[in-house]
Amino acid sequence: MSPDAPRNGPWNPRDEQDFDRTIAYRVPRAAVDEARTVRLPSWSEQEEIGSATVVAPPPPERGRRGRGWIIALVAAVLVGVVGGGGVWAASKLSGGGTQPQDVLPANALAYVRLDLDPSAGQKLALFGIARKFSATRDSFAGDDPREALVAALRKDAPGLSGIDYARDVEPWLGDRVGLAVLPADGGGEPVGALAVQVKDEAAARTGIAKLGVGGEKGGLAFRDGYAIIAAGQKLADEYAAAPPLSGEPRFAGDLRALGEPGVLSFWMDLEKIAGARWGEAASAPVLRQVKGMRFAGALRFSGDYAELAGITRGGAVPGVRPEPVKIGELPASTVAAVSISGLGDLLREQWPSIEQAATGTAISSGGGVIRETLDQARTRYGLSLPDDLVTLLGRTLTLALDERDLDGALPRVGAVITTDTAKAREVVDRLTAHLNGMERPADIATAEGDGRFLIAGTQEYADALKGGGTLGESETFTLAVPDAADATYAVYADLDRLEKLYLDGLPVQARADVEKLRAIGLSGTHGGDGSTFTLRVVFN
Repeated sequence: MSPDAPRNGPWNPRDEQDFDRTIAYRVPRAAVDEARTVRLPSWSEQEEIGSATVVAPPPPERGRRGRGWIIALVAAVLVGVVGGGGVWAASKLSGGGTQPQDVLPANALAYVRLDLDPSAGQKLALFGIARKFSATRDSFAGDDPREALVAALRKDAPGLSGIDYARDVEPWLGDRVGLAVLPADGGGEPVGALAVQVKDEAAARTGIAKLGVGGEKGGLAFRDGYAIIAAGQKLADEYAAAPPLSGEPRFAGDLRALGEPGVLSFWMDLEKIAGARWGEAASAPVLRQVKGMRFAGALRFSGDYAELAGITRGGAVPGVRPEPVKIGELPASTVAAVSISGLGDLLREQWPSIEQAATGTAISSGGGVIRETLDQARTRYGLSLPDDLVTLLGRTLTLALDERDLDGALPRVGAVITTDTAKAREVVDRLTAHLNGMERPADIATAEGDGRFLIAGTQEYADALKGGGTLGESETFTLAVPDAADATYAVYADLDRLEKLYLDGLPVQARADVEKLRAIGLSGTHGGDGSTFTLRVVFN
């Protein structure tokens, strides 16, 4: 396919069908003779890199509309992760080799990895997305993001003013960095260890010393192509000889479950963190609640979206799993929706804690406000708590916004509840009777069927929600909300169709940037075996 040929639809790296795609990007003059065309691999494939000719980039797309107000977040992620380079990635497509977890100790409590040389597909997708936006376009036209990083460090550290990147850093600095949080010897607050990939050990030793590391300012050791920097030389030597984190079974299993590690990845063992000595924080209720849990995540890219994916493992009751929310069965005209499973059961489980909080007398605890709210719900609205609220939250609860009348005085908003419909109708009728006794009648319409109770502002929309729909067949939806059929919670916003609410009035450049955003989605599962989540920003 020619880079200038029209696209028939967004490219999804998880598609099972194999197809080739030519990637066009700007290259330094010296690299033109060795330029390549890359077949983007799916995240389950091995990379295949062939030889061809690079062409000039196609003009930016202008025909599509849509996008959103989260451009600042996307730009910040892109700039923060890659620093300042762009074309450097085009000539480095390996993505293999030793990772920081292969040289940092196995007893790490937490770990963060930054890879400026990820897989070819990840790399090229990242730079293709970055060049869409004014905030990142120029930053991705340089030759070396490491130089931009060193320059940024020099601005905040006067002691590094004498460092010359080309002379003191470039000859030895690699592309990968890992940070591990480790337990301190003899207890106390945990300490950190940094693993920096190096190309030349002798040059690295000299260069790192110029950066002020070594002697009384920390220890330095080397292992498998990495410099390990620690608080002292004894610790650095111990870390370099310790069994690696990659060999720790739970860490390795969590990373396998996570999949493609992308450009940035992280992992933490909350059980170990809860057991570490963090001073007063060691007794914090939140740490006790998460004991036994581990958390891992990755930031990765495709040609059409940026994705933050994560998993949790442990710390839950085995066998507990809420039912799927079926957000894809909403009408095709839905422009935004949020759906979650198990809220009713969660409220019932947490109700004793809520009532206990309501008895608190301290102003800072908010006990008075909670108590007043509960009393008002019982006396003014006649609610039986928590049973009536559990009924209205149901087994699954979905809130939806329709495109029709979106910018009108009364947008079409509704709720779909999987619950005991007879009980739900009785509760809603009781609330409606109370609201109708106020200054104006309540705008509440209902419908029911197939174990679902539907509430909307108009009867027409309540009936439309009851009839279901084909939102799940939309290409935009499937890109933004992966695995929607199995998700136990999901959020979706079609920014192309929502932009009428916020696009007008933006400056010309900001409007052009915002129009690059197509949709945003969040989906995942939660239950006794842990949880998953995928947050995606989809681009035009």
